[in-house]
Amino acid sequence: MMKNKTLHIVNGDSLAEQMQELNLPGELIVWRELLCEGPTLKEIDQEFFKIRKKFLRKTYDISAENYDERFISEVKRLKSLKDYDNVILWFEFDLFCHINMLAAISCLSEKDHQAPISLVCSKKLKGEKEFQPLSQLSLKELQNHYENRIELNTEDIEVAMLIWELYCGNNPMKLKPQIKVNTNFEYLSSCIRAHIERFPNSITGINTLERNILKLIQNQDIKNDNHLLGYALQYQGYYGYSDTQMQRLLKKLSIFYKQDDEGIVLTEAGELALEGKKNFYRDLKNDEFFGGAKMYDFLYESESHRLLKL
Repeated sequence: MMKNKTLHIVNGDSLAEQMQELNLPGELIVWRELLCEGPTLKEIDQEFFKIRKKFLRKTYDISAENYDERFISEVKRLKSLKDYDNVILWFEFDLFCHINMLAAISCLSEKDHQAPISLVCSKKLKGEKEFQPLSQLSLKELQNHYENRIELNTEDIEVAMLIWELYCGNNPMKLKPQIKVNTNFEYLSSCIRAHIERFPNSITGINTLERNILKLIQNQDIKNDNHLLGYALQYQGYYGYSDTQMQRLLKKLSIFYKQDDEGIVLTEAGELALEGKKNFYRDLKNDEFFGGAKMYDFLYESESHRLLKL
């Protein structure tokens, strides 16, 4: 009898380690990228690797050798694998994981062999007390998620590929209609919405995530930078940013807060930004990319939830 061959694609090492403890049969690919930040191209090829290496080196001091070893080698394995009968994606609910997942689906779609794809994603299953990310589940709970994984149909895969293409394009306004498209990806709409809100607000020049951090400083008793980092990570909602990403964001926001005897407090600029009394677009503007679009080439209008091209 033919053995059923399964391919598992898992976002990040910590989830991969947990998943391996379940001793599921099949090949394992670990996806180690942070495609929610920096420039991307639709085709995951040499040109793509080149721009990613440049970005990761400059931004996070990740060497080209590290990238070759930890990411490119896995993508090459993924592209060379044949004859598997089904694919299981293990990705969390947040923007960080979802953008990685779209790229992985795009890689899979290059192959002629179209095996059925299913998804193990964070969700509250029957009998569970609360919603938890996959990485925080016990092995028993993770096994339960695996058994209740979501079957993806052809339309789901087509939508995922379209959203990846639009994300890599230079017009993020085209993503907005995709929020209303119904798919079996429970969190995809929320992630697109979160992404659109990463562009600077038309009135203040800060984006939704940056505003949330300033609100934490305003409302919480925060003692020091480490304390702030902890809060920012815990209350970031759908973004899923890592420690290093969040540290970089806090550094960017340093004009808006300071440390005094009381702890971390807003500066005058921070107060003005939260009150919407001054636009800080010029102070913050940089050459940052989200996929194919420059962050500061667009403005987010919170009233209408629209993006405006500058």
